[in-house]
Amino acid sequence: MNNIELFHEPKDRLRLTLPDDKSYLTVVPKWVSPISFPANYLSLLDGKGSEIMLLADLESLTPRARLAVETEIRRRYLTSIIHKITHAKVEFGATYWHVVTERGERELVTQTLQENAQWLGDAHLVLIDVDGNRFEIPDVNTLDAKSKTFLDAIL
Repeated sequence: MNNIELFHEPKDRLRLTLPDDKSYLTVVPKWVSPISFPANYLSLLDGKGSEIMLLADLESLTPRARLAVETEIRRRYLTSIIHKITHAKVEFGATYWHVVTERGERELVTQTLQENAQWLGDAHLVLIDVDGNRFEIPDVNTLDAKSKTFLDAIL
């Protein structure tokens, strides 16, 4: 894919230009299967969410295009590590969490825990909030007793 151009213009908007002079002013990179294949199968979507193309990996991109996509992916797939759950409650199908992460205290809301609480192993949990942010608990067994109590009551 050395013949496609991916770049930021303006500074916070990823754009794509194809060899036939077709351009997309807004491009959203989205991993097709971020848990099963975390570095393969990247879908490039237009501003309306329609797929423009699918990349098997980032290796075939030019260094400039790859840097632009990696920057956008880091923004999109930012993950915080949860160290402690200080409060959690369920109201009307939404779960409201107050947690302590490596970035400080955070409040988040998750919907439909069947879809937005994903177990990656026996003790590895990922929560995805309503804004698409990811919050990870690498090992629920290392949480303090109060945190485990909240987690057990919710899940």
